[in-house]
Amino acid sequence: MEAELNFLPIILLGAAVILLVIFFYYVPFLLWISAKVSGVHISLIQLFLMRIRNVPPYVITRAMIEAHKAGLKSLTRDELEAHYLAGGHVERVVHALVSASKANIDLPFQMATAIDLAGRDVFEAVQMSVNPKVIDTPPVAAVAKDGIQLIAKARVTVRASIKQLVGGAGEETILARVGEGIVSSIGSSETHKTVLENPDSISKLVLRKGLDAGTAFEILSIDIADIDIGKNIGAVLQMDQAQADKNIAQAKAEERRAMAVALEQEMKAKAQEAKAKVIEAEAEVPKAMAEAFRSGNLGIMDYYKMKNIEADTSMRETIAKPASGPSKPLKD
Repeated sequence: MEAELNFLPIILLGAAVILLVIFFYYVPFLLWISAKVSGVHISLIQLFLMRIRNVPPYVITRAMIEAHKAGLKSLTRDELEAHYLAGGHVERVVHALVSASKANIDLPFQMATAIDLAGRDVFEAVQMSVNPKVIDTPPVAAVAKDGIQLIAKARVTVRASIKQLVGGAGEETILARVGEGIVSSIGSSETHKTVLENPDSISKLVLRKGLDAGTAFEILSIDIADIDIGKNIGAVLQMDQAQADKNIAQAKAEERRAMAVALEQEMKAKAQEAKAKVIEAEAEVPKAMAEAFRSGNLGIMDYYKMKNIEADTSMRETIAKPASGPSKPLKD
C-alpha cells in the first residue's frame, strides 16, 4: 500500500505532462505570443480550431506575420486557410505577394492563388518578372534559296507575364515558335551569304511576328548566338535526282533489251518452223515424182530437163556469190 502511494505522485506528474503536451499541441500558446508580439491579431481559439481542421497553425501564422510586416494588411486568415485546404502552397504565395509588392508589380491575392493552384511556381514567376530569364534554343537547321544549309543557335530573353500565367503556354511553345521563325527567315533569304553577313535580320524578322502571343512570357529580345554552315542540300538533291534518272534509264534500257531478245527468239522460232516446213515439202517431192512416173504424167526426158534446169540454177547462184577468199591466178 505504501509502495502504491509512493508511485502516485510520479503517475500524476506523468499525466500532467501528457495533458500539457496535448494542450500546447492543440493550443499553441507560444505561437500565439509570437503573433501578438508581431502585431497579428489571432486568438487561441482560432489556433485551436485550425488544429481541428487539420490546418497547421504555424504555416498560417508565419504567413500572416510575413504579410503584416510587408504591409499586406488586407490578407486574412480565412483566405490563407482556404488556399491551404485547396491544396495550395501558402508560404510560396505569400513570398510572391511580398516580392511583387516590393517590385511594384500588380499581383492580387486571387490571381496569385490561381497561379499556384494551376501548378506554376508563382514566386519564381515574380522573380522572372523582375529578373528576365535567358533561354537557349537547340540548334535549328534551315536551307537558304541557294541550297546551302545553315545551323543557327539563338538566345531568347523572356520575362514572365503575370496576367497570362493561368492558361498561357510555357517555354516549349516559345522555343518551337522561335525555331519556326528562324527556319522561315533563313528559307526566305536568297543566299546563305546574306544571312551570314546580317544575322540580326533573323532576330528582327522573328520579333516582328509576335511569337509571345498566348504564352505566359513576354519576349524581350532574340539574339543569334552562332551560325554554322551545314551541307549543300541543293547539290545533294541534284545528285539524288541524277541517280534516280540514271536508274530509271537503266531500267527502261533493260526492258527494251529484254523485249528485243524476246522478239529475236520469236523470229528464230518462226524461221525454224518455216525451215521445217520446207524440209517437209522437199521430202514430198520425190514421192510426187515417183507417183508422176507411175501415172505417166512425167517422162524420162522431162526429168532430165528438170535436172538440167536445177544444175543451171545452181551454177548461176555460185557465180553470183562473192569470192570468200583470195582469187587464185589462172594457169597458162
